[in-house]
Amino acid sequence: MLINGLPSKQGLYDPRFEHDACGIGFIANINGDKSNDIIRQALTALVNLDHRGGQGAEQNTGDGAGILMQIPHAFMAQECSAMNIALPAEGHYGVGMLFLPRDRERRLACERVLERIVAEEGLSLLGWRTVPTDNTLLGNGAKAVEPFIRQVFIEADELTKTKLAEGDDKAVERKLYVIRKRAENAIRHSGMPGVDSFYFSSLSSRTIVYKGMLTPFQVDKYFLELKDPVMETALALVHSRYSTNTFPSWERAHPNRYMIHNGEINTVRGNVNWMFARQAMCETELFGEDLAKVMPVVDMNGTDSAMFDNCLEFLTLTGRSMPHAMMMMVPEPWEKNEAMSPEKKAFYQYHSFMMEPWDGPAAIVFSDGRYIGASLDRNGLRPARYYVTKDGLIVMSSEVGVIELATEDIILKDRIRPGRMLLVDTQEGKIISDEDLKTEMAAQFPYQEWLKTHMMQLEDLEDAAEVPGTNFETLLQRQHAFGYTYEELMKTIEPLAKAADDPVSSMGYDAPLAVLSDQPQLLYNYFKQLFAQVTNPPIDSIREELVTAISTTIGPEKNLLKPTPDSCRQIKVAMPVITNAELAKLRHIRRDGFKSVTLPIVFGINEGSLGLKLALDGLCVAADRAIATGANVLILSDREVSKSKAPIPALLAVSCLHHHLIKSGTRLKSTLLLESAEPREVHHFAALLGYGVSAVNPYFVYETLEDMLQEGLLEGITHGEAVNNFNKGITKGVVKILSKMGISTIQGYRGAQIFECVGINQEVVDRYFTGTPSRIGGIGLEEIAKEVEMRHWRAFNDQPGRDLTLDSGSVSQWRSGGEEHLYNPQSITTLQSACRLGDYRMFQQFTKATDDQTQKLKTIRGLLKFKAAAPIPLEEVESVESILKRFKTGAMSFGSISQEAHETLAIAMNRIGGKSNTGEGGEDPARFVKEANGDLKRSATKQVASGRFGVNSHYLVNADELQIKMAQGAKPGEGGQLPGGKVFPWIAKARRTTAGVGLISPPPHHDIYSIEDLAELIH
Repeated sequence: MLINGLPSKQGLYDPRFEHDACGIGFIANINGDKSNDIIRQALTALVNLDHRGGQGAEQNTGDGAGILMQIPHAFMAQECSAMNIALPAEGHYGVGMLFLPRDRERRLACERVLERIVAEEGLSLLGWRTVPTDNTLLGNGAKAVEPFIRQVFIEADELTKTKLAEGDDKAVERKLYVIRKRAENAIRHSGMPGVDSFYFSSLSSRTIVYKGMLTPFQVDKYFLELKDPVMETALALVHSRYSTNTFPSWERAHPNRYMIHNGEINTVRGNVNWMFARQAMCETELFGEDLAKVMPVVDMNGTDSAMFDNCLEFLTLTGRSMPHAMMMMVPEPWEKNEAMSPEKKAFYQYHSFMMEPWDGPAAIVFSDGRYIGASLDRNGLRPARYYVTKDGLIVMSSEVGVIELATEDIILKDRIRPGRMLLVDTQEGKIISDEDLKTEMAAQFPYQEWLKTHMMQLEDLEDAAEVPGTNFETLLQRQHAFGYTYEELMKTIEPLAKAADDPVSSMGYDAPLAVLSDQPQLLYNYFKQLFAQVTNPPIDSIREELVTAISTTIGPEKNLLKPTPDSCRQIKVAMPVITNAELAKLRHIRRDGFKSVTLPIVFGINEGSLGLKLALDGLCVAADRAIATGANVLILSDREVSKSKAPIPALLAVSCLHHHLIKSGTRLKSTLLLESAEPREVHHFAALLGYGVSAVNPYFVYETLEDMLQEGLLEGITHGEAVNNFNKGITKGVVKILSKMGISTIQGYRGAQIFECVGINQEVVDRYFTGTPSRIGGIGLEEIAKEVEMRHWRAFNDQPGRDLTLDSGSVSQWRSGGEEHLYNPQSITTLQSACRLGDYRMFQQFTKATDDQTQKLKTIRGLLKFKAAAPIPLEEVESVESILKRFKTGAMSFGSISQEAHETLAIAMNRIGGKSNTGEGGEDPARFVKEANGDLKRSATKQVASGRFGVNSHYLVNADELQIKMAQGAKPGEGGQLPGGKVFPWIAKARRTTAGVGLISPPPHHDIYSIEDLAELIH
């Protein structure tokens, strides 16, 4: 089923993940002088951005293109006069550009609803106008979902006109906003047929949007009136959309109502959840009781940019200027910027307590009809360049040369820098520099004084009288209950405690997915991290540390729409992993405006999955009661685990309560903290933060570290140092994970749910992990409870002779009676014997045991069943030779595999006419020459990766095919890594590096952040 050109959710596809990478630009007369030339030049620029737009198999079906400009009043008055519609003065009426159903009856039904709402709001609907269009140039794909496009004219009521005359320049915009939101909610949820085609491209007294599922060349040919010389504007935004791995549609074309963008908002899921939570606390005199009519703020059917536009619109119409709203949503990296003024830093810090960043690589252009501007994200990963001419024209675009300008007419050439903003005020006739703009914003209120008075640091709080210590008597029993293994102690916890670094292991995970394992699994193992790719590069958390931020905050938020001195009354925490002493401070806090409560996260072990469900329901009820009595620091704790009580999986408890409080409208009245024995790996902490917790106290890791010190498993370090290193290592690892998704701050990552479930059923996901993709289904609460019970039984059963030793663990390597592995003693013995004896039949036994996964059902591919197809004549099948030409090996580098394996793969592919791949480790030039027997060890495909290892002209010319490695396959979102111990002299020679020195490729190419950068590398 197609909805506005988008398929419904099916199989592995989900329309929520529609993103785009696009061409953007604006042209404006700085003095606000309107002319038809601005439209003509903007459309020319749009055509010159065609290379950034996408097209389907039909060259005349585009991914989307459009233009936003000021309402051409003279043109509209002329057209309306011809229809006997008398338009009032400019600014006293709004024009709506609507997509409507093509079926007449359905269209009229939508129009009647809108007409009723306009009347109820006290405004006058002056009339309708069908927009002249010509679809003869459109491809069949665009025509199939083409809407009927109409304009509606709405006159403001007398009270609104009076407010406008008294200086409230957004009075009409607010009334039109109420009408649009009411109409959207009423029509989209009415159940009327055809409502999916109903959409406002724009409804404003200032601006109008012409857009569609068009190519840039088609915009002024489809919208015929764009060629009318009477049409005039002083500014215009243009956008050419490229749908990245997604489907185009009419409504998802840009411009949005206030902005366009080129990039991705990676934190959008969290931003939307937090915005939904804030709605319940929003109040403003500007809307009064009408505020309820515009909820929800964010349209969940929109793209990431459309959701950004929704939020920007809301902030702008509720009292903030557009630049102010942009500074809140896309802040500079202020935390580590020593050159930033204290006033500006105070502005950003104050607003960080009100809203998290909308983070991701994005160039954003925005306009409300008076102001037009552009802003870059904190990393500056999208190009944005602009020219200013003698006659007051400013041209900004994602590339230079979008319109022809005489060199002698240009007085300024510049680009927008990371985190900076360009703003043009067409009413005052001036360009406002980033420095002047932000200095003015920072001086609006005494932010420094407010922060000094109300913000607190965790280290400044009073120490608690009591801090829980280690209970050695029950430690082993609790380690069993929470599934600890000796392998985890020595391969995860010990390296973190000693080196403050997440340990690195070799690639090739050959154990089953959690849902297919026979061993009890922690719930975290069912969640997989998402990662940025291609047009959305990861962040290099090592080389770009300046833009990252690891602090988090504790305390309730206030009304987003009314900044007050105590809006920043929160506690700043240096990192999201806190010690027992720090948690004790928060548990016993005695500061005004703070009250903490501890909520147990345990359930009766004999009550099974029903007990788990009831315990989760009880947790939500207990939190509601606590918040109702003034508690705003909720500490979820599993310290009450006993023989009769088992722990609720911490991730399940956190996410359940997080989403419950969002739905209840009380999420931002409280902060969630976790006191749990369960998390001990970086992935665990990342998942907990991703589902809404502000800080985690892994108290049992600290107890385990103390025990390891006593048992001699950890040497040369004190307990305090071990705890500090562990916390630093976990935080560093979390930053690496969020950087893989192109996110720079812990605050932006918190609640962003950058995960997908693999092996959890939809019922559990919808109830407890709302909004998380789960593509293949899986276990429910019953199985989750069962896995907890298996661990709990091992810890607390009273059977004589029970094993009291810690489980050795078998995730990293095979152990008898432990986790299944594809590479096990039987398969490896068979392989070794085959190689030593040269026995091909034995090798076939090895490949059969490894390849045939249907026997043990331990991989997803082993679960697949292939439908039998009817045989076809052999003469209709391609020849063996032509098929073999498509054989290609994986891009495994010399160093990651041995010289013998690397060369054997190359010889084999060259013999059959396929292509082997060097990987990113270079290649010995000696392999470029044929052997005496005619074999060639040269890899046909040469890879160029972000580290450029082994790359020079000799390497490149000895390639049949060049492959630019945009992202890791084995470690998505990270760079390739070869430990120093594996960098032997012969490997170092091929890679042109130093022997014994560890090699890590940057996660992104530091010279590829746009298609122009990629083109430059290719050439």
